[in-house]
Order: sequence, then structure tokens, then C-alpha cells
Amino acid sequence: MTEHLKKEVALMPQWRPDPTFYPSPRLAMKAPRERLAYVAAMNPKAALGEGDPRPDALLVIDVDPQSPDYGKVINKVDLTTAGDELHHFGWNACSSALCPPSPHPHVERRYLVVPGLRSSRIHILDTKPDPVAPQIVKVIEPDEVRERAGYSRLHTVHCGPDAIYISALGSADGDLPGGVLMLDHDGFEVLGQWEVHRGEQRLAYDFWWHITHDTLITSEWGAPPDIERGVNLEALLNQRYGRRLHFWDMRRRRLVQTVDLGEGWQMILELRPAHNPTKTYGFVNAVLNLQDLSSGIFVWYQTNGQWAVKEIIRIPAE
Repeated sequence: MTEHLKKEVALMPQWRPDPTFYPSPRLAMKAPRERLAYVAAMNPKAALGEGDPRPDALLVIDVDPQSPDYGKVINKVDLTTAGDELHHFGWNACSSALCPPSPHPHVERRYLVVPGLRSSRIHILDTKPDPVAPQIVKVIEPDEVRERAGYSRLHTVHCGPDAIYISALGSADGDLPGGVLMLDHDGFEVLGQWEVHRGEQRLAYDFWWHITHDTLITSEWGAPPDIERGVNLEALLNQRYGRRLHFWDMRRRRLVQTVDLGEGWQMILELRPAHNPTKTYGFVNAVLNLQDLSSGIFVWYQTNGQWAVKEIIRIPAE
């Protein structure tokens, strides 16, 4: 390399991955422990429209065992509007940015993406200037989400290699289908629906992936009218809640296979893939079996190129 070229290279931006990104779960487990935790706090009266004007909030909790404030709430960030009904939220970026197809190894894990289940509003909070006092830097209003993605009732956030993914339980008009929408990593613009070919999928809830196998998995809860004021007994008895898992080609955004957990199972919720990224199995909970009111844990796995599920734990009703 010539001296001139060396000088040119030295002047170029030095893109280095965020040091909190890890090539494997094993290395992530060896990382220094977190000193702060961020927790959603919901005002249920506002969510139910009962006139309480206080918005939901993000709590900052000290989780450093050496701190005199260990285990205490050390700050509270009020959101902008009452009635969001916070549930799950997540980071704008994570170790998935290191995946081979990722064009975003330079993004930082600094923004919290906080959606409202009832409002479909998304708050973006910046934790970098002062992690103890996150700042709201952007609010994506529900009309923009509905117009650009065709979805509502936002639930789970995962930072992917090509975008930020958010699950939605309902369509723009509050019915079905639900699915997944995307935000870009940089300006947090709503990019649109993730699905290109959804096939028979209508109900939605959680989603996760076997990212090294180019597979995304989605689960099923219920349509917004059947969940927003608790369990709808008529919907439950008529088995309108979900009982299936959907397996997708992640790159082509196409439904590949649907697996039914069986007659009587209702509300198939949280997905937990194996931590080992080379494996193709994971676990999901089924809230209720109509036959005896028990709950269950299922494992999904791949055999001979096809996906299957098997019940591994039965939890009796009490």
C-alpha cells in the first residue's frame, strides 16, 4: 500500500461494531453484567378509558449489587399520551447486526423502541446521553403506523439484521390479519409490512427466529376485540383464539409451514428459541386447554426438513 493510500484510508470513517454485540450467546454470557434495567409501567385505568390522565412510563431500576440504590427505581420517564398500554419493548439494535447479510454493523444499541398495545403509538427513547434519564427523541403516531404498515395493536420488538421488527395483533381497522411491521435502523421510519406471502396466517402474537437458518416463527393470541378487555368467554368456547405456529422463509418473507398444536388448545404465546444458533428447536407456552383447563409447554423442532411440535409439560389447573 502506498503512503498516499495509507493516508486516504486513515481519513476514512472507522466503522466498528457496538462492543455490546456478540458473535455468539456463549460470549454474551461472559460479558459484564448490566447495571440498569428498564421496565414498563402501565396505567390500567387510562388504558381502559376510565378518565385517569396519567400516561404510562418507563422506569429505570438500579441492578448493580454494589450500588446503595440496588433494586430501587431511580428514575421515571413519562410518555407523551395517556392510554398506550405498554407491554413488550426492545432495543433498536443487537448482535443480529453482525449476521453475514446485515448491512448495519455500525448501528449502536442505544435507543429503546417502546410500542403501545392499545394505542399503536411508538416512542423512541435515547439512552446514550444519560442512561439513567432516557430522552424521548421521536414519537411515531398510530395514524402513520396504520397508513404505512396496515397494522395496529403493537406488541413485541426485536432488532433484526436488516430492520427493527414489531409484531402487531391487528390490522389497520383493528380486526385481522395481524402480522409484523418494520422500522429502519437509522431514522425509525415505518417501512411497511414484513410479510410478502402470508398464506393462511391471520392471528398473530409473538415472533422470533432461527436467524442462521433463515427461519422466522410466529405464534397466535387473538383478534383485538377478543383480548382488549380480558378473555372473551364466547370467543374462548368457540375456539377463536390461536392454536398454531407459523414458520416463515425469513429472506423471502413467505409462509412455509403451519403447525397446529391440537384441538382444544387456545392462546399460543411466548416463543423461546434455543440459545445455540446452530440448533432448530425452541419452546412455546399454550395458555389453556378447553378439555381440563390445563396449560402446556410445547417444543418445536425440525425433522426431515419439516417442522413439528410436541407437548413436553402439562400444568394442571388449580
